[in-house]
Amino acid sequence: MLHQVQFPDNQDIAGDDYTFCANRDCSIGYFSLSHVIPKTGLRAFQSSQHEMLCHCFDISEATYRSALADGSAKAVKAFVVQQTKDKLCACESRNPSGRCCLADFNKMEKAHDC
Repeated sequence: MLHQVQFPDNQDIAGDDYTFCANRDCSIGYFSLSHVIPKTGLRAFQSSQHEMLCHCFDISEATYRSALADGSAKAVKAFVVQQTKDKLCACESRNPSGRCCLADFNKMEKAHDC
C-alpha cells in the first residue's frame, strides 16, 4: 500500500490495517478505522480510471476484451502467466489491491463466454 499512495500522504500512513476499495464507483482508495485515503491520492489513479486488468504489464480490460474477440487472448494471458512464474511481476507494489491479476483474466474469459 505504501507504494500506491502519493507523496506526501504516504508519509502519514499510520500502522492501521487498511482495506482497499475495489469498487470503481467508490471515491475511496484505502480505508482504516481512523483514516481514509481517496483514490485521487493514489499513484495508480489514472490507470484505475482506465480499468486496468494487469498493472504490472499495463494490460487494460479493453485490451483483453479485444484480444478475446480477435482470438489473441491466449497469448496475452500466457505472457502474464509466464512472467508471474518467473517472478517478474510486481503485484504487491503495482496493483492498488496488492493482489495478483490472474484470477481477473479468468473472470473476463468466463464473462466473454456467456
